[in-house]
Amino acid sequence: MSVPVRWVEQPNGKQTPYSAATVHNDVVYPCGQVPVAPDGSIAEDIGMQVRQCFDNLEQVLTSAGSGLGQLLQVTVYLADLAEFDAYNAAYLTCLSGLPLPPRTTVQVAAFRGAKRIELTAIAAVAARQQDVPTKGRP
Repeated sequence: MSVPVRWVEQPNGKQTPYSAATVHNDVVYPCGQVPVAPDGSIAEDIGMQVRQCFDNLEQVLTSAGSGLGQLLQVTVYLADLAEFDAYNAAYLTCLSGLPLPPRTTVQVAAFRGAKRIELTAIAAVAARQQDVPTKGRP
């Protein structure tokens, strides 16, 4: 018996050459999230870039019936590991009060433009929407 795959469109309606996420067997596989705000701007501060990545991820997960509290795994790509402490502090703020998923953080050679981070994640689909832990961001 085959299990259907569901493709999730970009929550902001933006046309991209890829889906925002796929959902298969109640698991969400979002595309990589970069620190681009809805207006197209990119903050200079690594902490703000981390927060924007999580804001973007949360939008995609919500569209797929999940949320940050359902994260199963996170992979983070940093342009410079010298920024690890600032990135880690912002990361912990973004997930404050939620279960902390396993995480991998690696340095990459470069990003296009002013981006200094990209993150990918895997998340579970909540059985019911009220099962998705949410919280406000500082």
